[in-house]
Amino acid sequence: MAERKGILLRLDPAVHDALARWASDELRSTNAQIEFLLRHALTDAGRMPGKAGELRRPGRPRTRRDDQDNPD
Repeated sequence: MAERKGILLRLDPAVHDALARWASDELRSTNAQIEFLLRHALTDAGRMPGKAGELRRPGRPRTRRDDQDNPD
């Protein structure tokens, strides 16, 4: 998997709380919810780069053992 780029993001506390609640409703972390929304906005605006990696699926990342026990 490609390396993730970390950034510092300052948000109004009310905006952060709303994002955190929304993320929780969709079983995502707040960080994953922000990335989901940014990707959606980029796609809608026709600005999503073709070389962007896929969005990770919600939930606990699979381990190599999980992949061996439950192949897709």
